[in-house]
Amino acid sequence: MTDRDRLAGTSAAGLLSLRDLDAEALAGLVQRSVDFRRDPFPADRPLTDRAIGLFFTATSTRTRTAFTVAAIRLGATPLAYGPSDLQIGTGESIADTGRILGLMLDALVVRTAGPLADMRELARTSGMPLINAMATEEHPTQAVCDIATLAHHFGSLSGLSFLYIGEGNNTATALARGLALVPDVRVTFATPPGYGLPAPLLAEALEVARQRGTRMDEAHDMHRLPDQVDVVYTTRWQTTGTEKADPSWRETFRPFYVDETLMSRYPQAVFMHDLPAHRGDEVAGAVLDGKRSIAWCQAEMKLASAMAVLETTVADRS
Repeated sequence: MTDRDRLAGTSAAGLLSLRDLDAEALAGLVQRSVDFRRDPFPADRPLTDRAIGLFFTATSTRTRTAFTVAAIRLGATPLAYGPSDLQIGTGESIADTGRILGLMLDALVVRTAGPLADMRELARTSGMPLINAMATEEHPTQAVCDIATLAHHFGSLSGLSFLYIGEGNNTATALARGLALVPDVRVTFATPPGYGLPAPLLAEALEVARQRGTRMDEAHDMHRLPDQVDVVYTTRWQTTGTEKADPSWRETFRPFYVDETLMSRYPQAVFMHDLPAHRGDEVAGAVLDGKRSIAWCQAEMKLASAMAVLETTVADRS
């Protein structure tokens, strides 16, 4: 059985949340991402004559470019919609918009600062695969990219120790759900007090991780970090499309700054960042641009992982 055969039908709605995938399906996506990273020009072009919509109401550089190029590389035609292009902006319901798009498109990639529930409604009424390219609660395609980057860099993920530093945002949520499915890894989320992972999500991820032999925990004190890690990961402090109510939030976040001093605690660790980065806020420029940073390889993996997600969710749809 091929990866495509195994993954086909894992979710009629496409990829809305990593909660909807099992370990085998995620592993297949990761492997296909690594395959496309090595050979980004498939000869068979499995999405020939397909039409892929890209509805982005939130800013994007890497994700939008990755899915656009991915569609072209796989043989499909991408159609881009901005925040003011669809009649949703004039009052048409999400349900009606979904019904119309489902009559004409083969899949829809959506990025929004809104709730995941809206995407699920679009998927339900359109009847076509829908891919969550970021919602308020979760950024699943980023986690697929990140785990594929780890697989590409390290080969085997067994025994890997992963340290996330920063806000418990939609990227952290996706990483928690994704890494919980990877057996025999150690994951620590170091998050500022009051800005941790949502409690229900963390409890859910901890239970899944326990079943896979993975250790996962959360700390709010930078003095309680693991003694050894293989990966230090951070994201920018101001998550796309969000604002913080506390005017002094930067003081709360300041101890969670990734600089050369922190990296010196882990001399063998690589550094990852989902980008965009704000040098001097969440990370020092010397770390982001240093020899141990694989953030730019991680960004390059966005295209390969977008190809994997599109192929998986669209190619076998009649």
